[in-house]
Amino acid sequence: MMQMRKLILYLLFIVLLKGYGQELNLPVFTQYLADNNFVISPTYAGIGDNLKIRANGLTQWVGIKGAPDNQSLYADFRIADRTGVGLSFYNDRNGNTIQTGAKFSFAHHLILDYYSKQYLSFGISYNLNNFRIDINNFDNGYSNPIIDPFVTDDRRTTNHNFDVGVLYRLKGYFLSVNANNMLDKDFDSSLRRLEPNLLLNYQIYTGYTFRGPKKSGLEFEPSIFYQMFTSDKRSSTDLNFKFRKYDRNDDYYWAGISFRYLNDQFLKPLNIGPMAGFKKSIFYFGYAYQVTTNDLAGFNSGTHVVTIGLDFLQGISNCPCTQGPVH
Repeated sequence: MMQMRKLILYLLFIVLLKGYGQELNLPVFTQYLADNNFVISPTYAGIGDNLKIRANGLTQWVGIKGAPDNQSLYADFRIADRTGVGLSFYNDRNGNTIQTGAKFSFAHHLILDYYSKQYLSFGISYNLNNFRIDINNFDNGYSNPIIDPFVTDDRRTTNHNFDVGVLYRLKGYFLSVNANNMLDKDFDSSLRRLEPNLLLNYQIYTGYTFRGPKKSGLEFEPSIFYQMFTSDKRSSTDLNFKFRKYDRNDDYYWAGISFRYLNDQFLKPLNIGPMAGFKKSIFYFGYAYQVTTNDLAGFNSGTHVVTIGLDFLQGISNCPCTQGPVH
């Protein structure tokens, strides 16, 4: 009985969060660790292989009805020696709320110092987001009345916004600082009192990539990802570690682990999980698994993320500021 009561409380929390929290920002899980930093920042557009495509499928809290489910597609492309463009599309369902949208990104890369390999990149994204409440599954009978009397049809809203970012690189070190959703959201506050119109959130991603022993083909990458929402000051941190093992053809396999905690519960794990993948010729595959470590873990089998990708038109850029790492 106590476990059922806890489950009801968690599901109630999820329902409340859906009502006014989902539009704040789509969750960033471990997709960015699947060799796709473009998930985090537009500043990565055009760095590395000339055309990189990644498709992600995420199913959260498997075993709980109406839990979040997300599909996304990312692609970035170098259009000049120092310039890149990118685009992404997503479809996100969280219970009876549905979110779809797209981002269009532009990045420009500069050389601060050629000999020490210092580079600086600037990026901007235009965001288009469509949010809808699906009432097809609502039961407004006596036993399960509609909580919000204003939700009487498939409510839809469209928002336009912008992300900006800056990326600094020094050899194997990287630091990305981003401000997402720069504009306040325009909505009728008399109908949506609980929903904040301030969508701005900040993300910091930093780490270092270093090689293993000479001729070993090993590469190690510890990293930290921090995110903070200005609406309610909530924030979280990911501690990550991954390694890659290259062969003579520059193909590789990789594995790692991610540890997420809320910053008001320092180092108390919220999610933790392993990940692994490989790249063979132009094909890429990655899989990540996350376990929720709070009481909700007893009612689901974790979060699963699958990434598949293609790297086309591999070629060396004439500018080292857009070249991928040389192994």
